[in-house]
Amino acid sequence: MSDIQAAKPQAETTPLRRQPVQQRSAKRVEQMLDASAQLIDELGYDALTTTLIAKRAGVAVGSLYQFFPDKRAVVQALTQRNLERFVASVSETLNDLAPEHWWDVVDSILDIYLDMHREVPGFSKVHFGDVVDRQLLDETRDNNAVIVDALTEILSARISSPLDDIRFALTIANETADALLKLAFRRDPRGDERIVAEAKSVVKGYLAGKFGEA
Repeated sequence: MSDIQAAKPQAETTPLRRQPVQQRSAKRVEQMLDASAQLIDELGYDALTTTLIAKRAGVAVGSLYQFFPDKRAVVQALTQRNLERFVASVSETLNDLAPEHWWDVVDSILDIYLDMHREVPGFSKVHFGDVVDRQLLDETRDNNAVIVDALTEILSARISSPLDDIRFALTIANETADALLKLAFRRDPRGDERIVAEAKSVVKGYLAGKFGEA
């Protein structure tokens, strides 16, 4: 089997007013995204302002507006960056994993999500954008659909089933895992381990029933 290439989530819109061309401008945009993540952790999305982001990033607010029209666009770019990180981690892990069955696949994907929730600044507050807008990542699809499409592209190399069947099954699995993980984090800020284990078991059983265990 050939190595899985990292799928880059495709969005119909970009939050940036203009793309940074120079390395200095690109670094400044990254500083703004890092600052917004820190502030979301501290204050939440509702209290976030472009003035606070610019101050934390050490740039003039006018510099922020050169690239972003408002705070929503900043958080949209931050969320897209997090999604790209998630997809790249899934691709890299599965390339190294050579899993024998769905147990390893599901564990790896959910563990990457859990690690991001625990370690990536701002992620635990906005996840993949639903707190802000259910279509934050792409105005033509809801956020979960963007995730599912990216996972479908990655996993289709491992599953000998029609693409639509894979996408449908991953949609059900993703929505189920999403609901259970939200419960896990409501019970425990680090994620209730019993509920996390149950989420893995439920999703594994469902996908094994659809595609087999190997």
